[in-house]
Amino acid sequence: MMRDPRSEDFEAKEQEQVLVQESVDPRITASNAIKYTAYVMLLFGLLYFLAAYLGPML
Repeated sequence: MMRDPRSEDFEAKEQEQVLVQESVDPRITASNAIKYTAYVMLLFGLLYFLAAYLGPML
């Protein structure tokens, strides 16, 4: 019995999975940590200013 050459037997073929992992530079990670820490500190500073100085004026 002849097999159709266009049909593929997917169960018989093993699919090779290639895991692509981007290399992350530790300097970029440290830079982002410093940046977001500064953002959080500025946010808390703004909230403290609002609560301590502008809050009593309301």
